Amino acid sequence: MPANTTPTQGASATDSWSGTPSGGHPGPEHAGAAGSGAAPAPHTTSKRGTVLITGATGYVGGRLAPLLLERGWHVRALARNPAKLAGRPWTTHPGCDIVRGDMLDEPSLREALRGCNAVFYLVHSMNPAVAAFADADRKAAYCMVRALQSLRGVQDVLPRVIYLSGLLPPETGKEEHGASRVSEHLRSRAEVGEILALADAPLTVLRAAQIIGSGSASFEIIRYLVDRLPVMITPRWVHMQCQPIAISNVLEYLAGCLDHPETAGQAYDIGGPDIPSYRELFDIYAREAGLRRRLIIPVPFLTPELSAHWLHLVTPVPVALARPLIHGLRQRVVCGETRIRDIIPQDLLPCDEAIRRALDRLRTHAVPTRWTDAGSPAVPEWVACGDAEYAGGHLLGDGWGVRLAATPEDVWKPVERIGGDTGWYQDNTLWRLRGLLDTLVGGPGLRRGRRDPETLRTGDALDFWRVLDVQPGKRLLLLAEMKVPGDALLEFVVRPVSDAEHGDDAGATPTGAQATELWMQSWFLPRGLAGLAYWYALLPVHGRIFRGMLASIATATGAPVLRPPFRLPAQRNFACALPGAPDGKSSSAS
Repeated sequence: MPANTTPTQGASATDSWSGTPSGGHPGPEHAGAAGSGAAPAPHTTSKRGTVLITGATGYVGGRLAPLLLERGWHVRALARNPAKLAGRPWTTHPGCDIVRGDMLDEPSLREALRGCNAVFYLVHSMNPAVAAFADADRKAAYCMVRALQSLRGVQDVLPRVIYLSGLLPPETGKEEHGASRVSEHLRSRAEVGEILALADAPLTVLRAAQIIGSGSASFEIIRYLVDRLPVMITPRWVHMQCQPIAISNVLEYLAGCLDHPETAGQAYDIGGPDIPSYRELFDIYAREAGLRRRLIIPVPFLTPELSAHWLHLVTPVPVALARPLIHGLRQRVVCGETRIRDIIPQDLLPCDEAIRRALDRLRTHAVPTRWTDAGSPAVPEWVACGDAEYAGGHLLGDGWGVRLAATPEDVWKPVERIGGDTGWYQDNTLWRLRGLLDTLVGGPGLRRGRRDPETLRTGDALDFWRVLDVQPGKRLLLLAEMKVPGDALLEFVVRPVSDAEHGDDAGATPTGAQATELWMQSWFLPRGLAGLAYWYALLPVHGRIFRGMLASIATATGAPVLRPPFRLPAQRNFACALPGAPDGKSSSAS
């Protein structure tokens, strides 16, 4: 599970696209990752070829794209919802194209592949929204095979396929990966590689274990466990050995395969220089984070199922994702061979250095992607079409507003900072209690926080919400991913007040003064009687919380309140033009 930006490339015009600070010095997580650590010369602006990145909205793909652009490749970034990529700096690079496509839609894949020299296969379906992730991965892989085969006769050479897979236990042969002792997650990753080989396109498989970097699932699990628990009751797998690899090293191997045609038709194990136990990883993290060494007590009675629930209670990882991960942790997963180190030499970061750089990224709020970025949110159909009755229910809503003597930009700033460490401006204790209850019933709770404390982009996880739409200075639309008996949305609208409206109530402003209203609206499509009971039980609480939130946001702007919180009239069809809304069913593998 992955992490962060690009190796040093030297000062060049591409620095602004890759996220590298001006002057050519890389961020701390990627420094010294390429080759021997010497900065390669900047590439010219001529195209070296075209590569397609599937999973471009995910953790690894979102970091690989700027690296390839920096190295002179033309990048096509495949996304089911292109709006998820809109806020990423590299997408405005002249060498980048965003293409709409779905991993289960063969025509869109065929069109995206046309004219490409290589395709990076970086998708998987192991997320809470997909129960049968192995089946979804299988379907997506076969769809890619058919799309590749359809290019025969259309272009002279099929694109290379570079696939990031999972590392199997070294004693497991190719024919043995179906054995019950290998976790379902690892079996699925191996199976996808075998399916991709059926296309007869040149295939390179890179097999990695845990990926360490800011925002990676592996790093976040370690961070939450060690930060929160001075004493841990753990399963016996805590003494199992593994071979983590830094995200910068993963990115260098992926990009390096393009420069080494001899890697085509081969499979390689990739790992860092250390082979620690999970217990030792916890100790390394505590040391780098300045914490005391944790007391760890292994016990034999924590089954994988109990371990998954325990992990969910302490970390942001949901049970559905923790369960397959736990099964993989029970096996010793280390490299069986290291041939790729001779082909693509680089400075492999030891665990302490990888964790140190990840922590530096967190402290400076420089985390470009997180494990929660992957996949598409399960957007209710009525959100895209604005027709709740078509979806089989009656849309319920409640909204409040406040008028301020401020510009829309000033009102927007505290709205965009909402959640995470900032909190929700009112009754934060109640929000935390709601998050705890959500965690206890298997929801994400509040522990996911935010990717960045100041800015939001479409697709971001925000506590137990997901950002569906963000229009800076205008609108923020959040989809509830907490456990509720229905579909819930929370919408913030920043609305300039016209001169004609200034004098219609006691909130009149002096002539020529700027006035802005902030609207806060909740929308709910209940499922059955439980949904109706849930809505009407909380409706009185909504009013108090919304009024308090609006008043606190007004205080945060420092602007005079022209009209105190007031109830909004009923609104309908609020999301008929949801930007980037998918036209059909969600693809778990996109």
